[in-house]
Amino acid sequence: MLNSVAAGRRLVLRAAVWQTVAVLLVALLFLLRGVPQAVAAAVGGLAIVVGALLAAWLAFGGGVLGAVSAVLRLVGGMVVKWVVVIGVLVIGAGLYKLPPLPLLAGVVAGLVAQMLVAVGKQR
Repeated sequence: MLNSVAAGRRLVLRAAVWQTVAVLLVALLFLLRGVPQAVAAAVGGLAIVVGALLAAWLAFGGGVLGAVSAVLRLVGGMVVKWVVVIGVLVIGAGLYKLPPLPLLAGVVAGLVAQMLVAVGKQR
């Protein structure tokens, strides 16, 4: 076994911290354009952070499992993550009329930070 469940949990928490930092930096940059843009960037990025934490909770919450159960939990976590993200985007842009570009920029910032943490861990 290359990774333990505990190592996966630590990686998720590290990624969540870095994602939050990246999202807040993007939100601060959009603050130069106005408060609604900054709020939109923060909402979009935090949707990724919350979705990733929910996915991790679902994937790693059952402890050590068989292969089929583990894969099903991972896939279920990924579905939950994207339902949360898409739901926040639809509600944010549709219901609250948040600017779509900063909303998506926050999502991208969160995803890029998540990938950088994952790639950096493998070295």
